[in-house]
Amino acid sequence: MSLRDALSKIEAPDQGAAEQARARLNMLTKPLGSLGHLEEIVCRFAAIRHDGTAATGRSAMALFVADHGVADEGVSAYPKDVTVQMLRNISRGGAAICVLARHFAYELTTVDVGVEADTSDEKLPGILYRRIAPGTQNFLLGPAMTPSQADNALAIGIEVANAAASRGVTLIGIGDMGIGNSTSAAALLAALTGLPPDKIAGLGTGLDDAGWRRKVAVIEAGLSRHRGALNDGKSLLAAVGGFEIAAMAGVCLGAAAARVPMVVDGFIATAAAAVAEKLHPGISEHLFFAHRSAEGGHRLALEHLRARPILDLDMRLGEGTGAALAMATIQAALALFHEMATFAGAGVAERIR
Repeated sequence: MSLRDALSKIEAPDQGAAEQARARLNMLTKPLGSLGHLEEIVCRFAAIRHDGTAATGRSAMALFVADHGVADEGVSAYPKDVTVQMLRNISRGGAAICVLARHFAYELTTVDVGVEADTSDEKLPGILYRRIAPGTQNFLLGPAMTPSQADNALAIGIEVANAAASRGVTLIGIGDMGIGNSTSAAALLAALTGLPPDKIAGLGTGLDDAGWRRKVAVIEAGLSRHRGALNDGKSLLAAVGGFEIAAMAGVCLGAAAARVPMVVDGFIATAAAAVAEKLHPGISEHLFFAHRSAEGGHRLALEHLRARPILDLDMRLGEGTGAALAMATIQAALALFHEMATFAGAGVAERIR
């Protein structure tokens, strides 16, 4: 499915389905509204699915991995080699997201969309190869990617969402891995929110103060160089984005088109969601935001999107780990909705007034 096709299929969440779900919530053996935000989660799930019964299926995680040319500017505390090393670690099941996916029995799809070192000949188990290029270009020297590469990355994300929906997945979480990607994410969020880079950029993989100042200066210089591309979602993505960020934006759009609720991880995934919002205003209504990351200006980015995160655990690992935990909370809310008794069914007296 192309980007144009996905955008044409996106419908607003069904508020009638939300009200149907709320009516059942109000019949359950509990005081009205006593499950707090869990009840809102159920109603939003029903609205996104256009299904007042909030029927559930399988849950899946989609993890996108790529390298960034801007890492050559010393914006990370780790070398680019770590990206391919982590890809192998994920393939072996040793990364944090692998542990959580096993623990919660989520499907895990890991997609190499542009790691600098090509491991496709190794046929790493569990890795889906959709390589666009061996990493993006350094956005200080020119656009990070061509327009066609940006389109390709978006299409890959849409493809992953469609494939998941066809397997009966009713909840998708997104995550990322790629040295230098917090710099691209910060550049995107600064452009999209209008906030200065020093309010958005964080320490990433653990920069010291001098490294953080260098990172901010790189973002400022990049945004200045590409200022003519900042008002359009796709041109902005091509100018300073990353392949995995574009692919996650594609998942947001593809999942919305397929009526599958999406769970956005942390700082980098939120940049992808913000790009998707630029491409299709209102897409955030189809998304759950997993957690408030400790990275950079994530809180400010969430406020810009008017998004309420489900969790706040001071996490900043990435990989979709926050999304995985938030998905468990969503599943718990839906289990309460489906399995709690009603007042009538349990023979419990309802409130008098």
